[in-house]
Amino acid sequence: MNAVEILRACEKDGLSLSGYAVKNESETTGLDPEAIRARFERMLEVMEKSAEAARQEPVRSVSGLTGGDAYQYEQYRQRGGSILGETLSLAAACALSCSEVNASMGRIVACPTAGSCGIVPAAVLSVAKTRGISREKQVDALLCAGLVGQIIGEHACLAGAQGGCQAECGSAAAMAAAAVVEMLGGAPEQSFHGAAMAIKNILGLVCDPVAGLVEIPCIKRNAGGVAGALLAADLALGGVQSRIPFDDAVEAMDRVGKQLPSSLRETAAGGLATTKAGLEMAKAVARESQP
Repeated sequence: MNAVEILRACEKDGLSLSGYAVKNESETTGLDPEAIRARFERMLEVMEKSAEAARQEPVRSVSGLTGGDAYQYEQYRQRGGSILGETLSLAAACALSCSEVNASMGRIVACPTAGSCGIVPAAVLSVAKTRGISREKQVDALLCAGLVGQIIGEHACLAGAQGGCQAECGSAAAMAAAAVVEMLGGAPEQSFHGAAMAIKNILGLVCDPVAGLVEIPCIKRNAGGVAGALLAADLALGGVQSRIPFDDAVEAMDRVGKQLPSSLRETAAGGLATTKAGLEMAKAVARESQP
């Protein structure tokens, strides 16, 4: 299954990407379409809670390395200080919140991974809030995102240990861009243009977690990832097309991931993890974990 085949099927049957996703999942699993949508509705509820929790009160990670940024940024937003505008600033706050909830061992939806859990919820929820989008369309957006993630998982990878952070935050940004385009009434082809542009803008991103924990720089990369996703979606909705098709972008991401050295694939042996500050934090975490 790839984007070309899905677009052909959507055109033939007059389906949106979310419609295709439900049809395909129903045929594959035997589940009733309503049961499938109900499952995504439950995911949306978890996303809403994780996107809100750390904005309302400071949440600290288990390691103590991170926490409180979502709350601090939300307070800054509420004072009218943000230069980003309502949708993007809200998206950044939601992305930080989801990621901090994850680092504190709270409940999140891995979409597609725990380390990139803030990008899809932040994109969908922020646009839905500022544009007054119905809950049904938000579920459609998540179905679309899941379909895009499935394609990437089949033709590339979703794990930082295998393909770098481009496989995690990059895939999540592609999923988010496609979801937003779908939610705002864009055509299936536009969703794939948005997803392709999101991948291109994050291609080659390394995975270099400080102390081997999914906190630094992962949490703030979620905020950066949703910003890129919303830009890609906006470009696609404005009629801008990716000159590199989605399927080709996924192939390139897979190839680049395989070319990354192991030090830049979640081993904490390179990049930011081996900076002076990164090594000092790793030592501090190691000391705290000793009995």
